[in-house]
Amino acid sequence: HGQSSKERTPHALFAALNVLNEKINQRARARLAVLVSGRGSHLMNLHQACKSNLLSAEVVLVVTNRPDCGAMQIALDQGLTRSTLPPLKHSSEDSIDLALREQLQHHGVDWVITAGYLKKIGPQTLDAFENRIINIHPSLLPKYGGRGMYGRRVHEAVIAAGEQVSGASVHYVNHCFDSGAVIAQSSVAVDDNMTAEALADRVLRAEHTLLISALQGILNPNE
Repeated sequence: HGQSSKERTPHALFAALNVLNEKINQRARARLAVLVSGRGSHLMNLHQACKSNLLSAEVVLVVTNRPDCGAMQIALDQGLTRSTLPPLKHSSEDSIDLALREQLQHHGVDWVITAGYLKKIGPQTLDAFENRIINIHPSLLPKYGGRGMYGRRVHEAVIAAGEQVSGASVHYVNHCFDSGAVIAQSSVAVDDNMTAEALADRVLRAEHTLLISALQGILNPNE
């Protein structure tokens, strides 16, 4: 027996509502660019959080200064739009800054996440995306931040200083390395005789959780 039109109507209505809902969701989703130079664990973490709706956002662009880095392979595998900045030996800092700003604007980016990105962002990009560029740093800023403080160097410095606590910071990016306003922090214990590698692993796990929760607060402030 065929369904009567009365029985069919709710299904058609629900289908139409679902399509409408999906369109609203897509429009409301923040458009993220992720700037990368390294392995890409933060990129994968962000992309998965977007896909699983932990974040009301989507990664619309992945930008690097190192086309051979692991993060760009992840971007390729995940079908994300990729862009490589021109190398410094063929370009000025100003032209690289302009290229980045234009790429971000061309893709309608709302927020820029620098995750293991080792290049300083230039003034044109900073001005165009003021208070919309966010960095994750593997220490409790203002401690162990600034020029040259990245990756393993941070953890070696923390251990050498005999710190018992370290952690991660999410902060806005400004014209000075690691000195923008802190949005959120997360602490981890530094064990006796801990290696820099072990501390890096522990801090990275904290970074992954912290970055998503900080972005949830920024993208969905009323929730």
